[in-house]
Amino acid sequence: MKTRLDSMPRRLFLQGMGAAGAAAGLVRGAAAAEGPAVQGFEKAKTDPAASAGWKPVSDRRVRVGIVGCGHCKFGTMFGFQDHPNVEVVAVSDLIPERCAELAKACRCPKTYPSLEELVKDDRIEAVFVATDAPSHARHCIEVLGHGKHVATAVPAVFGTLEDADRLVEAVKKSGLNYMMFETSCFREDLFEMRQIYRAGGLGEIVYAEGEYFHYHDQPIPSYKGWREGLPPQWYPTHSNAYFVGVTGGRFTEVSCIGTRSTLPFLQPSASRWGNVFGTEVALFKTDAGGSARMAVSWDTPGYNGEMGRVRGRKGSYYKTFVGLKRNEADLKRPPLPPGVEAGGHGGSHGYLMNEFVLSILEKRTPLVNVAWALNMTVSGIVAHQSALKDGELLKIPAYAL
Repeated sequence: MKTRLDSMPRRLFLQGMGAAGAAAGLVRGAAAAEGPAVQGFEKAKTDPAASAGWKPVSDRRVRVGIVGCGHCKFGTMFGFQDHPNVEVVAVSDLIPERCAELAKACRCPKTYPSLEELVKDDRIEAVFVATDAPSHARHCIEVLGHGKHVATAVPAVFGTLEDADRLVEAVKKSGLNYMMFETSCFREDLFEMRQIYRAGGLGEIVYAEGEYFHYHDQPIPSYKGWREGLPPQWYPTHSNAYFVGVTGGRFTEVSCIGTRSTLPFLQPSASRWGNVFGTEVALFKTDAGGSARMAVSWDTPGYNGEMGRVRGRKGSYYKTFVGLKRNEADLKRPPLPPGVEAGGHGGSHGYLMNEFVLSILEKRTPLVNVAWALNMTVSGIVAHQSALKDGELLKIPAYAL
């Protein structure tokens, strides 16, 4: 498997890490941490009938550990503590106050000072990794190495193709479940696209679009400032899911144009990663021979959020399905267990968590498995490399189970 297209992006990544050395041991202050809520975390209204038809597949409770309660309170947001088939055994955060907050929200008295300590607890059989994005791959590999299933916040890896290879090998070697909680995959529109596609209503996908627009005029608070000056296409899964999460396919080549930002924190002297782009728009070739335009932007005000559309040879979906034949797919998302809320990011949180829990109980591969996760993530990393080369067409590595 090819892991490196050239040395330039890797060198830039390492230089960015070095430039951040002075700040590497610092956590942003409490005042910054209490800033405006991050886009997407507004809770969607849970359908009163969301649990209709729910039946437990087992009376067993999966023993879960949860790590991470940063600015977004991510560790608390997916409802593990409310699932009837889950027991939250222990939680962890490097910051004691946040660890206590996580323990309270998850109704779990047992805490550990770090993920490295938590994974040694033999009672835990699965861990949700909600730590800083640069640590996701390392932390997931650590969890798998201790014989535990793992779910992670996005993205799967951060800026390097080498971590992608290490992660997929760790998953295969362990034989355990890995799932990335890509929220777009359980947004109502994308869920419907996937169901219609699987039922044959869309046919071969000729063209897809995905957009993740998240305007902010100052850095979002983050552990060790990892979000500061973040290259847009290093956080690509919310948009790329509008092809990969619909078809299960992948991108094979990319040409990406980056637009230099005027925002102060997206200047070379300010960006932790040496990034100058506030917007990156990628044109991908797909494994089905079609094309896809996937855009990520931090610095363009106006309508924001995650959204997408697909056009196939038999039908298209933009807000609703239009096709050559009557849609026969079941478009309703699976029932949520009683007490589990749909949550944020378009009401996707509860469904993602439930899918991970069910995959363990049913001893099957979860929906957003390691291949899907890396095909969504690595394509963005290569897209950023293309933007650094003024849109040069680059090949994208393939990942499979």
